[in-house]
Amino acid sequence: MEAEIKWLDNPEIFRVNQLPAHSDHHFYRNYVEWQQHKSSFEQSLDGQWQFKFAQTPQERVKDFYKVDFDASNFGHIKVPSEIELSDYTQNNYINTLMPWEGKIFRRPAYALSQDDPEEGSFSEGKDNTVGLYLKHFDLNDELRGKQIRVRFEGVERSMYLWLNGHFIGYAEDSFTPSEFDLTPYIQDEDNVIAVEVFKHSTASWIEDQDMFRFSGIFRSVELLAQPVTHLEDFTLKPRVADNYRDGELAIDLAFVGEQAGNVHLVVKDHDGKTLLDETKPVTEKVTVEPHEFKDVHLWDNHDPYLYQLLIEVKDAKGNLLELVPYQFGFRRIEISPEHVVLLNGKRLIINGVNRHEWDDHRGRSVTMKDMLSDIHTFKENNINAVRTCHYPDQIPWYYLCDQNGIYMMAENNLESHATWQKMGAVEPSYNVPGSVPQWREVVVDRARSNYEFFKNHTAILFWSLGNESFAGDNLVAMQQFYKEHDDSRLVHYEGVCHTHDYSDQIPSLNKENYLPQGETHDYRDELSDVESWMYLPPKQVEEYLKNNPDKPFMECEYMHDMGNSVGGMGSYIKLLDKYPQYFGGFIWDFIDQALQVKDPISGQMVMRYGGDFDDRHSDYEFSGDGLMFADRTPKPAMQEVRYYYGLHK
Repeated sequence: MEAEIKWLDNPEIFRVNQLPAHSDHHFYRNYVEWQQHKSSFEQSLDGQWQFKFAQTPQERVKDFYKVDFDASNFGHIKVPSEIELSDYTQNNYINTLMPWEGKIFRRPAYALSQDDPEEGSFSEGKDNTVGLYLKHFDLNDELRGKQIRVRFEGVERSMYLWLNGHFIGYAEDSFTPSEFDLTPYIQDEDNVIAVEVFKHSTASWIEDQDMFRFSGIFRSVELLAQPVTHLEDFTLKPRVADNYRDGELAIDLAFVGEQAGNVHLVVKDHDGKTLLDETKPVTEKVTVEPHEFKDVHLWDNHDPYLYQLLIEVKDAKGNLLELVPYQFGFRRIEISPEHVVLLNGKRLIINGVNRHEWDDHRGRSVTMKDMLSDIHTFKENNINAVRTCHYPDQIPWYYLCDQNGIYMMAENNLESHATWQKMGAVEPSYNVPGSVPQWREVVVDRARSNYEFFKNHTAILFWSLGNESFAGDNLVAMQQFYKEHDDSRLVHYEGVCHTHDYSDQIPSLNKENYLPQGETHDYRDELSDVESWMYLPPKQVEEYLKNNPDKPFMECEYMHDMGNSVGGMGSYIKLLDKYPQYFGGFIWDFIDQALQVKDPISGQMVMRYGGDFDDRHSDYEFSGDGLMFADRTPKPAMQEVRYYYGLHK
């Protein structure tokens, strides 16, 4: 198969030869490696890569991936990093618009007509910058002779991959890991991996988040070797009984490689007591039937108790081939007949924040130090929940939330704001994904990836379909996927509020401000287990709560923290004491998107926001609406948050 640049224009081609998503578990050769947090099955490709930047697809070097290519005129770039922050091209911050509006006329493929594929829209785009990456490497000794895959943790926005001159695959979905099998073409020595990264493709229409529009390999890259028999995927199904005291655990496992030997599973509590000990022969699919746990220690924000699962994969002689450790908890989230959200049988209150991944020097290429700092800030300020706005985060963040009892709303990488809201008006004439057939599979695939990678994380209480993408049959298909695969969590989506007439529930609400003109299909009964709004004033929230609410209510974004704000927070908090159907919300947002740069006049390091880089379009300081400055210094508003969130810890 040869790579085709026209895939950039086609919403129905979003992955080629990409391996299916699976559980995000680590695997080790033995217990010593686990204790040292270093697996000999992994080899990092982070570091300096050769790099060439092209302003347009037509200007790119087209045969750079060939083994005899002379790359002596290539520069270098650090992986992971953002291309824009390596001084190859201009920074650009945008909130609701597309970056090409007013410059290049585009419409999403098939959105206005089934006869309009928008051919050449991005493959010939004059604004579609390209990054060409080359990395030479030898395989570590421990990886040689094994099945080898490469995992890209995050690439914005569309990537083509070659190894030793052979085309390997193509991927979109910037914030979800992409894995490819390298085995047919891998060598022990003198390998060259080539990656072509395009800033824009059809994925750009559904990655219109309020943020700086970066590109490049901005998360880590690693090689992964498979032992002879490898646990490819597993699904944990911990359940809490109706008495909220006992529990049960079932496990589904999927293996690749040789179907021989045994798999040994053990579950231990904090005292080292063995609660489950089971051995089964390895087959392609292995099921551990529900095992009863008496008097389980329930997981929550105050007591994030996790049990230790150990999965040992052994060959026919009993030799350990692979060790998979995983921590999980028992917790139960549900909606009562009175429309109250319950966690472990008790009312749940969300003291949450929306959190972009951000570092004031590295952009969205955040570090473990950043993540640990954020967890500390959460704990210090009574923040008990996070919405991963508006994409999946780096994998370690999910483990940190498990370990620290942070309730998660795990959001898909989806926002299409510019396709349905124009100059503040709700006008979905060319909204995607909407109900456009050609956009269905790409968003269902994003739901699938989000679920498969993170399904075993106890901290996730809500799956979120995405952000500010209006509604439609394709969003319904995403929700159906979650419902078919996971009945242990709730599904959230806010955009459906734009399809329902709330005249009876919120009489003072002017429907012209949130409903499109003309008739539209009402998706409220098909989307979202909870009533979710953004920035609905407290008086109108109370109207909803007074009028016999049929869904529990939350603000997925509220208390927009720009400038001297958050002063009215008490009006929302009072509602928590009056109405059990109200369960809080997520402040917008946690940290400023700003970059530290050296001012050419003063010579001082200063913060720069949207519009400070001669970027147009820009919403200027709108990128600065966090509870913390971009250097992670708390703003005065954090004191207000700490006080009010402390009232319902």
